[in-house]
Amino acid sequence: MKIVFWMYVLLAFAPLQIFAQKKVSDKQKLDAYLFVYFTGNDKNEEAIHFAISKDGYTYKALNNNQPVISSAKISSTGGVRDPHILRGEDGKTIYMVATDMESAKGWDSNRAMVLLKSTDLVNWTSKVVNIQTRFKNQDSLKRVWAPQTIYDSEAKKYMVYWSMKHGNQPDIIYYAYANKDFTDLESEPKQLFFSPTNGSCIDGDIIYSNGKYNLFFKTEGNGNGIKKAVSSSLTRGYVLQDKYLQQTKDAVEGAGVFKLNNSNEYILMYDVYMKGKYQFTKSTDLNSFKVIDEAVNMDFHPRHGTVLPITAIEAKRLLAKWYSAKAVLESAGSSSIKRNNIVIDEKDKTVYFPLKYGSNLKTVDLQFYNLPGISIAPNKPIDFSKGSTKITLSIGGKTAETYKASAEINNNPVLSGYYADPEIIYSNKTKKYYLYPTSDGFTGWSGKYFKTFSSTDLVNWKDEGTILDLEKDVSWGKRNAWAPTIAEKKIGSEYKYFYYFTAAQKIGVAVSDNPNGPFKDSGKALIAKKPKGIKGGQEIDPDLFTDPKTSQSYLYWGNGYMAVAPLNSDMVSIDTNSIKVITPNKDFREGTEVFYRNGKYYFLWSEDDTRSENYRVRYGYSDTPNGEITIPNDNLILSKAPQFGIYGTGHNCVIQIPGKDEWYMIYHRFNLPKGITMGDAAGYNREVCIDKMEFNADGTIKKVIPTIKGINPIKN
Repeated sequence: MKIVFWMYVLLAFAPLQIFAQKKVSDKQKLDAYLFVYFTGNDKNEEAIHFAISKDGYTYKALNNNQPVISSAKISSTGGVRDPHILRGEDGKTIYMVATDMESAKGWDSNRAMVLLKSTDLVNWTSKVVNIQTRFKNQDSLKRVWAPQTIYDSEAKKYMVYWSMKHGNQPDIIYYAYANKDFTDLESEPKQLFFSPTNGSCIDGDIIYSNGKYNLFFKTEGNGNGIKKAVSSSLTRGYVLQDKYLQQTKDAVEGAGVFKLNNSNEYILMYDVYMKGKYQFTKSTDLNSFKVIDEAVNMDFHPRHGTVLPITAIEAKRLLAKWYSAKAVLESAGSSSIKRNNIVIDEKDKTVYFPLKYGSNLKTVDLQFYNLPGISIAPNKPIDFSKGSTKITLSIGGKTAETYKASAEINNNPVLSGYYADPEIIYSNKTKKYYLYPTSDGFTGWSGKYFKTFSSTDLVNWKDEGTILDLEKDVSWGKRNAWAPTIAEKKIGSEYKYFYYFTAAQKIGVAVSDNPNGPFKDSGKALIAKKPKGIKGGQEIDPDLFTDPKTSQSYLYWGNGYMAVAPLNSDMVSIDTNSIKVITPNKDFREGTEVFYRNGKYYFLWSEDDTRSENYRVRYGYSDTPNGEITIPNDNLILSKAPQFGIYGTGHNCVIQIPGKDEWYMIYHRFNLPKGITMGDAAGYNREVCIDKMEFNADGTIKKVIPTIKGINPIKN
């Protein structure tokens, strides 16, 4: 009778239980993603940062890409790196662990990790666990790196795993169990994975799938890359699958795997740390991975981080705490917008959207990035043809803000992205213009490749791709790809292109049959040492000029000095005895540009430092391509225009429209609007612009006015 009664009770309440579970499921539906990461090796970069995504591919930094947790308050060293985040078994408690380390003290300087816990992703408690002082037999411990956490369903505890190095031994992945409060490790560290090669293993990341634990890790010392080992048990029995899983030849670390919401697909991401970028790959079986970089977009540069799927409620809470109206406006994703150049005034509540040439001002679809808890009106294409309009937005339920929005077509900068030190030619072979810049946006000018861009009108530019990669194509210089120049020569009935470039503070030359490459390096540096009598400066910034009167080609170069030498007829060698130093004055810095007009040889150069807002262009002239340079009294022809927010204008080249006395100056400037706020970083986040250059009747050069609008398309 009792059995029948309880069966009746269960049946009676079954619909209620199912309904309650459905409500909880809806509430806990994973609808977005949280990316936790650090940003670099400087002390102020070794901190926990957050970014958020709706789809797992496009990520927006929270808190203006500043730390969300103070490293000084949670660590013993003042810095934290390699954060890993995990959702607890109860669905609401979040666990995070990180390396307690300041890299400036040395890669063998840290002994601790940080354990953190939260129930709202905003407020965190933390504890430092120093392995060397917490456990015995750790006297030879040198470093504790990249901890992560996973729940052990058998032990019913949270397991922390990380790599440690003792003495001269390799880095080994260990594990231990955290206590109930996640404030300490309660068990002795034990080795988790035994490498058959006995090589170093770091940056472990475990994901459970189809009854197997997949341990991804980085190998070091015997081939560097990401491999994985697989086991049916969390703490033992891992068998190495001996193949590299990264889809790049570049050095990588910090593998992180997460499953896309409502999908059977996984993302394996990793830090391509030598190139300053992240790579995302996709898989359905965790064995074969396909690069999906073209689908990924971030407004920040992460280092070794992890991704946690989160609910819409959690996303709204994070956005309400750490997102701003400025960030929403900057998220405008329309392909017609020059996104690096959106100007926002938070005080006056105005926003300016620069549009690419050919955009229709009557129907501008701003395409703001859609995140939970953000509302924007109007949420449809806007007519800017008659002037400004109002945009109202609200974040996470906070009070709505209204901005006065305007939009115009801007032809400067002419290239999308960060580029500098431009050189330009008109190709008689293809009847097109080609721009050859430094690939910028790399801290400390650390780019390693060159690209070119083609155009028929100097306004609309096509990315022709990489034409020379130092790491792959150049044996004598693998770093600092800077400031190229180029010459088109007709040899017999065929055109040849000679590309002079800086690598590792030396100058080389590569050759191609086409202006868009690919180029083949000559195999050695053309200029590798200072001219006689020169003690300072660098062997950089080549410029190629061919004298129209004699057809003799000259190479100019130098930082801190200006040198010149005639090129031999092969265009890939010079007579070192013919090198002449013709530095125009004591203020000469770099970036020589030479051209000929109406019997005069014009010499242009940059003064000051490319990191300075006062970087600028001066000029002189001569009767010969390698003679004494006369400097006019008023020879400053390009400088900053603060009234337009334009700074750091310099390192130019010049182009004459074929058959016309029509001239244009191509130069770089700081990014507008952020460059002036970036300090030294403005000097390697530069943009290429073009403005008209004109002459007075006596041949002197008029001041070139740097503009935002740029030039109109030209016709040959």
